[in-house]
Amino acid sequence: MKRKFVMLSIVLLINAGLYAQKAQIKNAQEMFANGKPQDALGVLKTTEYLIINATDEDKSDFYFLRGNIYKDLVSKNIDVPNNFSLASEAYQELLRAENEAEKYKYTLQANAALKEMKSKLVNGAIEDYKIGKYKESAEKSYKVYLLDKKDTLNLFNAASSSMTVKDYDSAIKYYEELKAINYSGKGIIYYATDKKTKKEEAFVSANVRKLNIDSGLYEKPRDEFSPSKKLEINKNLAYIYLEKNDAAKAEACYNVVLEIDPKYIDAYINIAYVKLESKKSIVDEMNNLGNTPSEMEQYDKLKIKKDNLVKSVIPYLKKALAIEPKNQDVVKSLMGVYRSLDMMDDYNALKSTM
Repeated sequence: MKRKFVMLSIVLLINAGLYAQKAQIKNAQEMFANGKPQDALGVLKTTEYLIINATDEDKSDFYFLRGNIYKDLVSKNIDVPNNFSLASEAYQELLRAENEAEKYKYTLQANAALKEMKSKLVNGAIEDYKIGKYKESAEKSYKVYLLDKKDTLNLFNAASSSMTVKDYDSAIKYYEELKAINYSGKGIIYYATDKKTKKEEAFVSANVRKLNIDSGLYEKPRDEFSPSKKLEINKNLAYIYLEKNDAAKAEACYNVVLEIDPKYIDAYINIAYVKLESKKSIVDEMNNLGNTPSEMEQYDKLKIKKDNLVKSVIPYLKKALAIEPKNQDVVKSLMGVYRSLDMMDDYNALKSTM
């Protein structure tokens, strides 16, 4: 009997909490309607822990209101990237909840709100880039990508903006993510001119553009072929890894570059540079050895290792010369390699071409 009483008490407490939550949601709705979004948000936070047991209707009201509040803050330029994420999370929670319940009270409005926010954030990222606010542009582009991961161009834009402002940590994150999803960027961009503004705009597909042209709002359709961005992605990554002294990753990226473009001379030169730079640690180890028999033996082993490393750059420098026979920097580098390896016949032959 006592156990039944305890269970009944718990049920009554839960029900009381749910009734209180319904009242609090209504209270928050009124606050928001009266222009007090922050107060409304505070009220929602006090009842958030109860939402898991709420009715389908209360869940819809709760998530839709929370999404609207954060969307309102975004429209007022208040902590835009963060509030954009919170708004999109709320709307997506709403969509999941209504889909599970098969009751679609706010689904259409939520989808429309997400589309509107995405459009504003994309435009905001473009405007930030135009005025030199590259970091802000990158953050907004990445937020849009997280909202719609099918629109991978926004991830590429985030990487490019980060590269421009030399935010290398962010650029690595975005470029590596582009590689992970096998992004190429290759395709067709569908343009048409707005009759009213006379500005050319891009459309997501030929069909969407045709609909806008048929409506009489646009004219002068034009297609532009976008080449693959894989070369640019790996070139930029290689450069960043060189800047961060990560020789192994830089070399790996340059090898990918050469798979895409075997005539990209800078990749051959930079791979040779990376390999020769790694020689320094071996030389330092050799210089620190003494004259004992075991140390002399270790010295000889290290010298062989060093010489093999130096020899490994010869094919890369030769390929670079095959592309640009008159490149004096490459000629001098290869001559230096020959001289360090006592390959004097090759050294003299190359010197005679200068």
